[in-house]
Amino acid sequence: MAIVKSAGISGRQHGLAEQVFSRAAGAPLVPGNDVKLLRDARENYPAWLRAIQQAERSILFENYIIEDDEVGRGFAEALAVRARDGVQVRVLYDWLGCLGPASHHYWRSLRDAGVEVRCFNPFQFDRPLAWLGRNHRKTLTVDGEVGFVSGLCVSHKWVGDARKGVAPWRDTGLEIRGPAVADLVRAFAQGWSTVGPPLDEEGCLSARASTPMGDVSLRVVAGVPWSAGLFRVDQLIASLARKRLWLTDAYFVGTATYVQALRAASRDGVDVRLLVPGSSDIPALRPLTQAGYRPLLEAGIRVYEWNGTMLHAKTAVADGTWARVGSSNLNPASWLGNSEIDVAVENAPFAQCMEDMYLQDLEHATEVVLSGKARRLRAASPLPRSQRGAPGGRGSMSRAAAGAVRLGNTVGAAVTNHRELGRTESKVVFGAGVVPLVLAGVALYWPHAVAVPVALICAWAGIALWSRAVRLRRQEARGTEPLPLPEHEVPPLPAAEPRALPEAPAPRAPEAGPHQP
Repeated sequence: MAIVKSAGISGRQHGLAEQVFSRAAGAPLVPGNDVKLLRDARENYPAWLRAIQQAERSILFENYIIEDDEVGRGFAEALAVRARDGVQVRVLYDWLGCLGPASHHYWRSLRDAGVEVRCFNPFQFDRPLAWLGRNHRKTLTVDGEVGFVSGLCVSHKWVGDARKGVAPWRDTGLEIRGPAVADLVRAFAQGWSTVGPPLDEEGCLSARASTPMGDVSLRVVAGVPWSAGLFRVDQLIASLARKRLWLTDAYFVGTATYVQALRAASRDGVDVRLLVPGSSDIPALRPLTQAGYRPLLEAGIRVYEWNGTMLHAKTAVADGTWARVGSSNLNPASWLGNSEIDVAVENAPFAQCMEDMYLQDLEHATEVVLSGKARRLRAASPLPRSQRGAPGGRGSMSRAAAGAVRLGNTVGAAVTNHRELGRTESKVVFGAGVVPLVLAGVALYWPHAVAVPVALICAWAGIALWSRAVRLRRQEARGTEPLPLPEHEVPPLPAAEPRALPEAPAPRAPEAGPHQP
């Protein structure tokens, strides 16, 4: 493996490290692929539509948010045309992500055209908390020959509005051709089968699906809830990186263990950088995100805030040899709660392209620094409202979870005193203190206002449990058992030792002028 090779591991240790990565990721290394880096909607959307228009056998499309706007309707029309021509078109959308953006008419028009549409994990009365796990994947696979993985949803937000001076959202995607596309088909089949009858995977592949198309080795990391495959990979990369680890994330809320891994790498001489949005589509999350800067900055990690509308990319590049692009944010919602999909590429030329793109992004970012004797962190001025674009609305579960986790971390630190709080966290702690005081006042003066909601929640939980019990008894009486949800299986590792890739030369990083936001 490339990152392992750059760490000075070879021979038997290299083979063992390769096995460790395959087991941690839940995905083997697949050689023989051609990978193209796609930047923003201006490169991703046309490539997606072109592949859809050229489909001959099958189209597998899944996304977290598909909006019923000019962009969404353009994709719907392209999918409907291919379905009418006899192509097997399947669309999997997330119930929560599309709850507001897309209407019933939108999905009905697709079904009327012959598209098979399924909704992932809709709300169910007898499973009150099941809706927390979402399908956050963004993939498109055509004929089993070409696949796309990205962080882009289908919405006008990623296109922007030049007339109003709103720039498009910054995001990154991949176009993949070669044997690894079959892994994308299997990942789609896993999510598809949780909603209804399983997918005929072989019917979605052509005879050319397994033909090598290039010299790039990669892993398709298809995460399912509570598998934590990508979290283990991110931990390994943070531990193995020796020179550079450059991260881009839209909703960064690192756990204590991951932040510690980044801090340890930085103190060991690794150039660790983190690029995050300077203006989020949910402004309330901004102070929560900034509250996590201090432990990173004090360890020498360089933090940058994007100066554009919204930075939505989820990427990483390490030592000029390893790179990751996908749908997973660096927060517990993506690592544990959602179905996600990422591609880990082990190829020096591709990683060099990722590093070049990262340096270009830093030219449009502001570095966050600690200044003065008090080591005070000051907030950057937000973008004008006219340049932010439309807010996220009902938006991503990852955003809400990121804010909740960051709030919990700050409040927990204030209560237990397990770490020193920064001045930027004072507003968070103050706001958290207001909530229990308000609830206490309501409970004292209007006890029914507290007792009634608690009683309703308890009644709902009891009825939901009884409903599940009745359903299970009926299944037992019929002599049937519910089938467990299928998991993404990991193919056996190849017997041959993977070929190590050469290291890329270290680029000269521009020194962005420190700014005290």
